[in-house]
Amino acid sequence: MNQPLAYVHADAKIAKNVVIEPFTTIDKNVVIGEGTWIGSNVTIMEGARIGKNCNIFPGAVISAVPQDLKYNGEKTTAEIGDNTTIRECVTINRGTSSRRKTSIGANCLIMAYSHIAHDCIVGDYCIFSNNSTLAGHINVGSHVILAGMTAVHQFCSIGDHAFVAGGSLVRKDIPPFVKAAREPLSYAGINSVGLRRRGFGTEKIKEIQSIYRILYQKNFNNTQATQIIEAEMEASTERDEILLFIRQSQRGIMKGYIQN
Repeated sequence: MNQPLAYVHADAKIAKNVVIEPFTTIDKNVVIGEGTWIGSNVTIMEGARIGKNCNIFPGAVISAVPQDLKYNGEKTTAEIGDNTTIRECVTINRGTSSRRKTSIGANCLIMAYSHIAHDCIVGDYCIFSNNSTLAGHINVGSHVILAGMTAVHQFCSIGDHAFVAGGSLVRKDIPPFVKAAREPLSYAGINSVGLRRRGFGTEKIKEIQSIYRILYQKNFNNTQATQIIEAEMEASTERDEILLFIRQSQRGIMKGYIQN
């Protein structure tokens, strides 16, 4: 249902049961899936791909051109998965020639005033609290929670099931299953509460704790720790995910907490 006071470009592909409120602008080369609600005063620009049953609140700007001086008008997209909610005044920029897209997964909640820059890839079931900011080229796994006013440096990666405390400055990669807190940002234990909520059993949580005890509490460097983990810990999906993340890290992983 399109309100007469909304502008929808004739070339936009809008499912029949999408609701578009007044004073919203939808540009050409936009696709919006069934059951999605678009609030008033939303701007959806060229290259947006929005899934089914999404909710986009007033003031959001989706698929604006990247804030990157190297961008030269190439055709790229900003993609939002099914059942994702975008709250007030969120800005999501489309990709550049680097990745050709910015992507947010399904079942995410992106709270008010958050910014997701060009070429970011975000997994499913993520929650970004108010004023979370992702610079360009960031990878975020699934089930990641960023508390309010978290700022993530460009090219960083955050692993699955990680939790980042409010007001954090993320300058290094954050491995999966952990909590990141303090200043400078550092390891603050594993995200046991989040893991339990998602069905991880006690034994699996203990296994993950044992892995990170070797990595962060035994005074080994990362190379030594990964070798010991691989040699002494029984192979599992979680163990292998942690090892792969560490070995593929481009910026290096965050440190353990050091008391002054």
